[in-house]
Amino acid sequence: MKTIKVSVVTPDGPVYESDVEMVSTKAKTGELGILPGHVPMVAPLEIGVVRLKKDGKTEFVAVSGGFLEVRPEKVTVLAQSAEKAEDIDVERALKAKERAEQRMKQQKLEHIDFKRAELALRRAANRLNVAERKF
Repeated sequence: MKTIKVSVVTPDGPVYESDVEMVSTKAKTGELGILPGHVPMVAPLEIGVVRLKKDGKTEFVAVSGGFLEVRPEKVTVLAQSAEKAEDIDVERALKAKERAEQRMKQQKLEHIDFKRAELALRRAANRLNVAERKF
């Protein structure tokens, strides 16, 4: 089967690099499926999961938004943060989720930035969902 090179990159360096049969993820405009030979494009990504189909199996990478660039020979995901499912520290993600939930509850009492707390909650929940394959 035909494949395309995929790189998932963060400011800290590469997180994933391989040849895959298909890339699927959620962009701001909706779900995207990228196969070899896809038309070149750039799309902003939501906080979510990048699914990478390879050798009949699917690998998962949690991303906190970013951009997807499709070129004829390569797909690049540029994300502020990204983690492969097997690398996610579930305990740390649970603690981050609890902190974000508490901040959102305190927002009414204090001047806490609600949007920041909400994004932190979405990032933590995404990491947990990817680690547990619940999406």
